[in-house]
Amino acid sequence: MAIHIGLAGWGDHERLYPPGLKAKDRLREYANHFTVVEVDSSFYAIQPPERFAKWVEETPASLRFVVKAYQGMTGHQRGPAAAAQSAEPGPMFEAFRESLAPVIAAGRLKAALFQYPPWFDCTREHVALLRETKQRMEGIPCALEFRHQSWFAKEYRSKTLQFMEREGWIHSVCDEPQAGAGSIPTVLEATSPEMTLVRFHGRNAAGWNQGGAANWRDVRYLYRYSTEELTEWLGRLRELERQSAEVDVIFNNNSGGDAADNAKEMMALLGQRRPDGGDPMEPLPEPKAPEVEQLDLFGDI
Repeated sequence: MAIHIGLAGWGDHERLYPPGLKAKDRLREYANHFTVVEVDSSFYAIQPPERFAKWVEETPASLRFVVKAYQGMTGHQRGPAAAAQSAEPGPMFEAFRESLAPVIAAGRLKAALFQYPPWFDCTREHVALLRETKQRMEGIPCALEFRHQSWFAKEYRSKTLQFMEREGWIHSVCDEPQAGAGSIPTVLEATSPEMTLVRFHGRNAAGWNQGGAANWRDVRYLYRYSTEELTEWLGRLRELERQSAEVDVIFNNNSGGDAADNAKEMMALLGQRRPDGGDPMEPLPEPKAPEVEQLDLFGDI
């Protein structure tokens, strides 16, 4: 039984890193703090296998990866391009599977995360699509996250969970604002005996449905969890841990730079240490000032 804490991405968490740390070195430093990371760049473009191989090689074996499925595979894209992809989804899925090969070979893939859009509601057509998707991903652990509350409406909740369990989907449990049809409740039910994923999106109800705004990502996930709100989750995580062998927790409230702080506080509340043995709440040491060669200003006069 284990609970692992991590963040969505590693590039945006400025307060996690010493000042001046180069972008290429951030994942290596991230691995000193957390044991799981969510790869979000794969949502925008299927990453080349060589990139995953590099990430695996430059980090310790203690760091595992949750990889977000490409948006073309989850129906986020619309218009002619999306229609072309839906007509020939096979190559897209094959490319995504191929990209994961180095992580799988290293035994460091936690799951591929399929997060579906708010318009992906509970219909017979969408149930069939989920079944087809799982078949295309056969042999790879897959987590499923909904964004339309119909899946957990009173009349469908049990059937949804039973379907996920039967098809082998890992449940991605969400903490997010209850802001209409495009948000889902927190459902504390594991559907896989191996793993449950928990994602903290914040509770910014006012900003949750700002999808049309140019800076909607900056608004939606702008939230800092209080100590009381995190403490509420201790019993919930323990309950999920009793239902599955492992619980992986991802903080996605990145907009205000709060995810790393909240994740470290959750680790402290759980009595966990960092992978490098440090206290998760211990502030980073101040960087040393660069040594400057002292010149004899008057020696040659």
